Amino acid sequence: MRRAAALLALALALPAARALAADPVEGDWWNDDGEARVRLAPCATAPDRLCGRVIGLKTPKAENGGPVVDENNPDPALRSRPVMGLEILSGYRQAAPGRWEDGRAYDPESGKSYRSNLEIRRDGKLKVEGCLARFVCGSKTWTR
Repeated sequence: MRRAAALLALALALPAARALAADPVEGDWWNDDGEARVRLAPCATAPDRLCGRVIGLKTPKAENGGPVVDENNPDPALRSRPVMGLEILSGYRQAAPGRWEDGRAYDPESGKSYRSNLEIRRDGKLKVEGCLARFVCGSKTWTR
């Protein structure tokens, strides 16, 4: 009986321990131009990976009064999906605390995806690096 109680207590404590041990990259971030708020958290389908979903937009309505949509997506079938709720960062694996690598970043403004890395800088801001090719990279700085 004691062993069962101890196992149950351990099982209940694991999610709490995960929450306490959240990586500094996890949380809500404003992108570099302050137009979108993105929540970084474990991916729904792969909890050992990190994903980012749009949770807020500075301008949530399009000129026609409807939602802002993914109109520049290269796939015509996806051009009418709302940007709100869209997963724009996906599949990052943790390299070290505060550093995630080998993910993909999707830019709804251009409709392009990039190989990407994420890293917390010393000042607490997030460096989002995207690469077209191995040596053609750029980065943006996101803030909380």
